[in-house]
Amino acid sequence: MAVANPLVHSELLAAVAKSLCTRSLDLFAQESRLDGETLKDAVERYEVDYAWHVLRSDRLRDQTVALLEAKLQHAATDAQKACVAEVLRATAASQPPELLMSFDCDVAEQLAAMLCAGHERSAPPAAEAVS
Repeated sequence: MAVANPLVHSELLAAVAKSLCTRSLDLFAQESRLDGETLKDAVERYEVDYAWHVLRSDRLRDQTVALLEAKLQHAATDAQKACVAEVLRATAASQPPELLMSFDCDVAEQLAAMLCAGHERSAPPAAEAVS
C-alpha cells in the first residue's frame, strides 16, 4: 500500500490536512481564559503541542498503524507503515510553525479509514483471488 501514485498521495495529504483542527496560540489562549484556566493548565489538560510536532510524533504514527491493522484484521506491511509515516511527515511539513493542535485529534482514525478504503478498492474480488 505504499503510495506510489502521486495523485493518490496528493489526495491523502489533502484529506488529512483538511481534517486537521488547529488553532493559533492566541486563539487557544483566549479560549482558555474564557474557560477560566491559564494557558499552561489548558496546554497540559488538552495535551496540546505545535501541529507539526503532533503529526510527526511516534505516538500518532503508532496509533494510526494500530487502527489500520484493526480495520484490515492483519498486521500492517512495511509499505503500509511507510505510507502512514510519509503522509504524516508531509502533512506536518505543510503546517505553519505557530499552529497548535491536540494529541487527542482524530487524524489517526481518519487516515486509517482512508488507507483501509484504498486497500479494499485495490484488493481483487474474492472470485478472482481464488482462480
